[in-house]
Amino acid sequence: MKNEITIRVYYEDTDCGNVVYYANYLKYMERGRTEFLRECGIELADYQSNDILFAVIDAKVKYKFPARYNDLLSVQTVIKEYSAASVTFSTSIFNQNKKLLSQGDVRLACINSVTGRPSKFPPEVMEAITDKQLGNR
Repeated sequence: MKNEITIRVYYEDTDCGNVVYYANYLKYMERGRTEFLRECGIELADYQSNDILFAVIDAKVKYKFPARYNDLLSVQTVIKEYSAASVTFSTSIFNQNKKLLSQGDVRLACINSVTGRPSKFPPEVMEAITDKQLGNR
């Protein structure tokens, strides 16, 4: 199952040519992942307060066409693959004309913030992700 959010491109998101600065696509992808997890009932702050962090360990982005100032973007996020050690999210960003502008994959690992070492994702996170994949959420 996918999660979809809408983001308007503001002037602050663009470069001098009114084109979205490339790094901002990663911010849009982050918002998509955060809302995906929130929809699964996973609040990142709750885990952080228990010394559990979800850290990006790999990111790949393909830029196909530019987003421009005042565009209305559809950010669509799905889980591409997951294991006890990592979750890979795939995000596609479309403009208001349904044109694919960017596509990227980001892999997260679970980190214990006290030790700085990787750990398995909490069982309830894996259950929520599995339920979302099966369309139960």
